[in-house]
Amino acid sequence: MTDTTILFREALQSVYGPLDWLPVPDGAIHRFRVPDDNPGTLNGWYVLYLDGIASGAFGSWKSGGASTWCSREPVDAREAEQVRQRVEQARRQREAEQQRRQLKAANLAQRWWRDARRADPDHPYLIAKGVRSHSLRQRRDELLVPLYSGGVLVNLQRIAPDGSKRFMFGGRIKGAYSPLGRITPGKPLCICEGWATGATLHESGYTVACAMNAGNLKPVALALRAEYHTTEIIIAGDDDRRTEGNPGRTAANTAAAAVGGQVAFPEWPEGAPDDLTDFNDLANWKLANGQA
Repeated sequence: MTDTTILFREALQSVYGPLDWLPVPDGAIHRFRVPDDNPGTLNGWYVLYLDGIASGAFGSWKSGGASTWCSREPVDAREAEQVRQRVEQARRQREAEQQRRQLKAANLAQRWWRDARRADPDHPYLIAKGVRSHSLRQRRDELLVPLYSGGVLVNLQRIAPDGSKRFMFGGRIKGAYSPLGRITPGKPLCICEGWATGATLHESGYTVACAMNAGNLKPVALALRAEYHTTEIIIAGDDDRRTEGNPGRTAANTAAAAVGGQVAFPEWPEGAPDDLTDFNDLANWKLANGQA
């Protein structure tokens, strides 16, 4: 144990909270469980060098971004260049490891998808959301929602009967989406967050790409705009009225502006409770209240 490894751990703890282990200063990339993540996950990463100026980098594949760390400021150009090279080396290691994780997840997702059966239309999640199964498949009691990037299946969202959701470990999410319908000239394309919202929109006649979360609306919109230059894009956003800053609205407006698209949000009837957030919630509330 050295003072340097303790200082580096303190830098990690300032971002992720208490850690009960010491970093290994061998210049290789290491994975660790971020304290707030699910048990068994290893979304955190770090690399630490001790020769020359002790320096390192760390981040989370789940939340994205990276931080760099130095034990002290460089005293001359040679030391500054060494630190710069170390940061660049850490970036290459991180990207290589991420590509390896994503490829492994994609291969497993493709095998599961190939071997899965058609989704049971009476699956509890589909019943709860009031939508058809469309092209979903099922593995044991989990629905499988396919995510594509560049026409290739790269990930699956797994939906349990109680509605809990998980992606494939290490799988790509950014820029990947789940399609409902075929994109055709002259017909608008809706981009939304969750699959159930997408199913509701598709059953209303729209072609839909489900981005799975608010943070992925813009990457998906940019990817689809690059492929379909003239297609009208409508971002069908969530209205997170109870959440500070309304991240659903903010992300939808940002995505629409990035691709020159339109934006649409649910229009809440009088008496609709404020815990409703998306078009699927709206459709189910209207049905339950005789307004469908």
